[in-house]
Amino acid sequence: MNCFNKKLRRTSPIHGSSKNELVPSKPPRMNGWSWPPQAFQVVGWLVYIYLGIVSFGIYIPLLPPPWNHVVYSVIGIAFVLHFFTHIAAATIDPADASVRAKQSYSNPMPFFDRIKQPHVIKDLHCYLCDVKVGPNVKHCGVCNKCVEDFDHHCQWLNTCVGGRNYWCFFVALCSATLGVFILVVVILFVCIQHYLNPDSLRTAPQFHNLLGNSTWLVFLPLAPIKTSSAGLLIVAFVTAMLSIACLLLLAHLLGFHCYLFFKGISTYDYIKTQRQKEGRKSESGNPKDVKIHNKTIQSQDTSIDCEPALSQSSGTCKLQNKGSLTSQFSVSICTELETFRKSADKENRFHYGTDNPTKNAAMELSNSKSRMPDIEEAQSGVVTSAHRVPGVQDPLGSAVMTPDDT
Repeated sequence: MNCFNKKLRRTSPIHGSSKNELVPSKPPRMNGWSWPPQAFQVVGWLVYIYLGIVSFGIYIPLLPPPWNHVVYSVIGIAFVLHFFTHIAAATIDPADASVRAKQSYSNPMPFFDRIKQPHVIKDLHCYLCDVKVGPNVKHCGVCNKCVEDFDHHCQWLNTCVGGRNYWCFFVALCSATLGVFILVVVILFVCIQHYLNPDSLRTAPQFHNLLGNSTWLVFLPLAPIKTSSAGLLIVAFVTAMLSIACLLLLAHLLGFHCYLFFKGISTYDYIKTQRQKEGRKSESGNPKDVKIHNKTIQSQDTSIDCEPALSQSSGTCKLQNKGSLTSQFSVSICTELETFRKSADKENRFHYGTDNPTKNAAMELSNSKSRMPDIEEAQSGVVTSAHRVPGVQDPLGSAVMTPDDT
């Protein structure tokens, strides 16, 4: 035994470990720029910068006029609108007016103790923010504050989306979906025209000084840089895959919020309704599972019939058992009788090299009959011993039997 690996039990409570105490926690977050930033927030801004550089620096300048000017205007408006609405949605504090009036974002707030109160907000009073709130207010566990008209906590914005910043979030979502969709169309057009008619993409004045179609210029017209045809297509492929992935995510999110707007509910209300439906399904259960469970219970009370033939005789052993202890006892008796039958068959099949097989068979039959009383005495001894054993389980795992089960 290694006594040093055992954990010592505490004989006195540690300060602050009682469940009835409210241990101080992190302070609430003011907006999406509160430290620390989320990983999705950083990734979203990196993707936004990359798509802006690639679209305005590489592929839009290759479009023939007047399409290049049209795409410049549409994508430019979409990118600028998304930039400002994204910043506004992340900067606006979605907290309830009573929470913002306290201006206590620098002070830590306590953890919620469910022993004292079953809910954070009860009777329009938040026990964490310690303020009176409105009917459509929910306390966000990530931001650690009450949010007015709570919709959801957005990891891309690193803040909650509520009544004060929901429309900024929705406009940013629409502008991002439009801008990425147009960028995917532009990249596909450039790749197709690169094989069908590359001259239609080389309308800029800087291409007149280049010989052949294997050299291309990017970042036109301010800082033209030469690149190969393979490099242009590789960047186009990577950008197209990234843009399509972003477009699928944005389109799915936009369609979901349009559905919520049509239903007149929020994301939180939708999730709460879905959980209630799942709870009702789990409570109702499946009737097939109930039938299978009943059959399993009935199978535990089945009887065990054992009819071993003792040599040429017609002796039988039938034990009707209900319970685990009696079934083990009957199985052990049947096993002993089956072993004796096999040994008797072996003796009847072999003559051990004697010259008189009839005499040997008669001797074997007399031996088997002489053994029968011994077996019966053994069985009676086992049964009588079973009457004397109390109805408890042996520590070594052996099966016992009560007098009521015999």
